[in-house]
Parts: sequence; structure tokens; C-alpha cells
Amino acid sequence: MRWCAPADRCKGKESCEAGKPVSQEGTQGPDTDVQKATADKRVETRRRRAVVAALMLAMGLAALDSTIVSTAVPQIVGDLGGFSVFSWLFSGYLLAVTVTLPVYGKLSDTFGRKPVLIVGSALFLLGSLLCAAAWNMAALIAFRIVQGLGGGALQGTVQTLAADLYPLEQRPKIQAKLSSVWAMSAIAGPAVGGLFAAYADWRWIFLINVPIGALALWLIVRHLHEPERTPGPRPRIDWAGALVVFSCGGVLLTALVQGGVAWDWLSPPSLALFGTGLALIAVLVVVERRAAEPIMPGWVWRRRTIAAVNLALGALGLLMVAPTVFLPTYAQSVLGLAPVAAGFVLSVWTLSWPVSAALSQHVYRRIGFRNTAMLGIGTATLVLLVFPFLPYPGEAWQPALLMLLLGGALGLFQLPLIIGVQSTVDWDERGTATASILFCRQTGQTIGAALFGAVANGVLAARLGGAGDLDSVTRALDSGTSDEHLRRAVADAVHAVYLGAACAAGLAFLALLLLAPRRFPILRGPADE
Repeated sequence: MRWCAPADRCKGKESCEAGKPVSQEGTQGPDTDVQKATADKRVETRRRRAVVAALMLAMGLAALDSTIVSTAVPQIVGDLGGFSVFSWLFSGYLLAVTVTLPVYGKLSDTFGRKPVLIVGSALFLLGSLLCAAAWNMAALIAFRIVQGLGGGALQGTVQTLAADLYPLEQRPKIQAKLSSVWAMSAIAGPAVGGLFAAYADWRWIFLINVPIGALALWLIVRHLHEPERTPGPRPRIDWAGALVVFSCGGVLLTALVQGGVAWDWLSPPSLALFGTGLALIAVLVVVERRAAEPIMPGWVWRRRTIAAVNLALGALGLLMVAPTVFLPTYAQSVLGLAPVAAGFVLSVWTLSWPVSAALSQHVYRRIGFRNTAMLGIGTATLVLLVFPFLPYPGEAWQPALLMLLLGGALGLFQLPLIIGVQSTVDWDERGTATASILFCRQTGQTIGAALFGAVANGVLAARLGGAGDLDSVTRALDSGTSDEHLRRAVADAVHAVYLGAACAAGLAFLALLLLAPRRFPILRGPADE
């Protein structure tokens, strides 16, 4: 898809006239000009559709990969061993995606979206092939990290391109399509992974990425044409900043992922990692202040709009841990549902989320981005507060209804903020701004997993007299131990987590209320003309 470049990159007035063809006197008449414009518009529409299809396929790869592996873990461990470290199949991928988001965001602003998306897709496909060929758990974990290095480019760049391709009025449509990809992946991923593990081989959960990714890559190379850029000074890449971002993010996220699991929070390894992470933060500040083109520029936090949205979406990542991690445990251990039924209770929010996101444009056009997001997160706070008051043990439809309402509220919250931030920056800042809010959301999820895990285990220890944690208790219940005391303890632990999630939602509401401007400062770009 070819669209007009920003004004400071245009070669001349004739190339920026909203796509109008330039007629040559004496060679074309008015009718010919109209026909040519109509034909060009049709070609442009076809190219845009092809690019959107590529973006949805690329996003589908990243979304599906986060769910398809989970159901095949028993088969993977049975084949490769390494049960004690298999959790790094997920943690390693998450770490790689999170720490690369800011780097890819800056690179896409410097070199364009297309090369970053091509490199990311190629890395993801290479990681998939290597995962399928893994010979032991260590190798598989290493190759999952390679996948994550590509996944960071896919997530950030796809979201940025969605804003590049469409004017402000049409962005909710493409964002809703991308949200629907996540919804379908959440439902289809576990089922597809289970089918491959049961009837084929677990390696197919990685090989299936190859044809999908190859098609997306071909569509990107063939149909995505970015604006021509005027020659200028050679871009200066902040390699030192990128290295420090990798190191700092990797160390701190590892401390959060492994703390309370592989070692105690106050143990020497945990304290050493947190201490190293804090020292690297100080180094990062010094390096980025001296860099000509910093990977994490200070304006991301100096601008009220972006800073408020970063904090709000960080809180979103925090609260999402409650349903995604703890609700399936609650459904199986407390309600006594089978794994498939428990998955359905969780998946219903993926039905209401994209629908609400698509409809949010009708709300924020009337009351603004900030007020729409505050309406959504305020509703989410109330829904989360209701959960601890559900009857014990209750019926499956009760948490399912709450999840349906929660998905609708969060769709109304997240999408206006993403579109709002993308609309406040120019083309050459959009990748960095988009990556910053996605980075904060991912970091929030990591912090939430560690924080709420500690909360749940603390409640269980208090209810059971210091015996066991959530994992050991749920394993005992799954093995057939029908202990009412244990079930009530699990219910109390999950209720405490949901109260914590409600507090996180309240923090998001306050961040928007106190920091975000009442009206976002919208910049109109070429796609809006």
C-alpha cells in the first residue's frame, strides 16, 4: 500500500496532493484523469487489503504462539525432559518480546516499518523451525527466545502500521480486526495445540507457523510500500542504549519471573538481580541522555498524554493476570469444572472485548479518548469488585457473565488509549510511542504475575496454617482430594487476587484522571487527509 509521506519528506507538491494524478497538458483530458484516478484508487484499495491481511496473519502468529504451546507441555516434557525448567518456555519468550519492544519501536521510526517487520517475521520463522528441531529442553528454551526476538517486532510494528495505513476515523476498524485475531487465537490456540500433541507430534505446533508466516512475509514484501524519504544524514543507531535496555529489562524481568518460584524473594539471587537491575536503570538514564537518537527518549515520559497512558496500560497488564492466570484454577478447583469448560469460562471475555473495541469509536467521538477510557476502566473496577462476592461454590455462568462484562469494559478502555496516543504523534515518533505503551502493558503483566502469586500464596498460608502454596493445593485437588477446606482456601486466595486487580484498575482510573489531558492533542497526518 502506498500512501503520502509526511510534509517534511515530500519531494514536491505534486506528489502530496492527496493522491491526485498529475495531468500533462495536451496529453490527457478531464475524463482520462478521472478514469486514471479511479483505477489508481482501486489498486490502492487492493494493496491496502493485502497489507491488512498480512498484518492480521503476522499478529495471529504472535497471538497464537502464546496459547498453542500450553496444552502440549506434557508431551514436550515427556519427549525432551526438563520438567524443572519448562516454565522458561513461556518466560523466555515473554522476556524476549518485552525487552525488544522499545528497540524495534525506535528502529521502525528510523528505518521504516517494512524492514523491521520483515526482519521480525524472518526471526520468528527461524525460531519456529529451530524449535521444531530442538533436541532437548535447553535448546527449545533458547529457540523460544529467538522466536520472542521476532515476536517483539511483530507486536509493535503491526500496531504502528495500523495507524499509518488508516485515518483517525477508520482506525477503530483495523484495531478491532487485530483484537479479533487475539480473541480467535485465545480460543483456537489450546485446541490446536492439544490436537497436534494428541494426534500428530508436538513439533507441529511450531511448524504450523511456517506457511502462515511465509504468506504474511510475501504479502508484506509484495504490497507494503512506504513513503519515499528525502536523503539526509546517516541515522545514528543507539547501540549502547539498546544493549542496556536488553540487559536491564532482562535482569529485572527475570527477577520478577523467578522470584518466589525458583528462589525466595529475599534470597541472595533475588537481591542480586534486583540490585543489578537498579544499577542498570541508572546506567540507562546516563546513556540515553548522551545519545543523539536514544532508544528510549525522554519525551515518552515528559508528555502528559503518553505518560498517563503508559501508567494506565501498565495497570491494565497488572489486572489482566487475575482472570488469565487465576480464573482457570478457580473454575477447576472451586467450581469442579473440566479443563475445557474452565477454558470456556475464561474465553468469553475474548468475545466481548473486540466488539466493545469496535464500538468504542461512537463513544470517544462524543466524550473524548480520556473519558471513554475512564468509563471503561471504572466499569472494570466494579466488575472485579463483584467477583469476591460470588456465592460459594456458585455456578459456572456467574464468573462467565462477569468475564463477559469485563471484556466489554476493557475493550472500551484499551483501544481509545492506543488510538489516542498514536494520533498525538507524527509518523517518525509513532513507532516509539506505540512500543512504549505495549512495553508498559507487558511489564505490568510480569509484575502482576509475581505480585498476585505472592498474594495468593500468602492467603493460602494464612488459611492452611502455613502449609503449601497455590500450585501444591490445586494439584492435590486435581488428584481427587475432595477437601472442602482446601477448596475454600483456593476461593479465598483467588478472591484476594481479584481485589488486588480491582485496586490496579483504580490506579489506572486515577492515572487518567490526574495526568491525562481532558482532550488529547490530535495531530492530523497524511492518512487523515
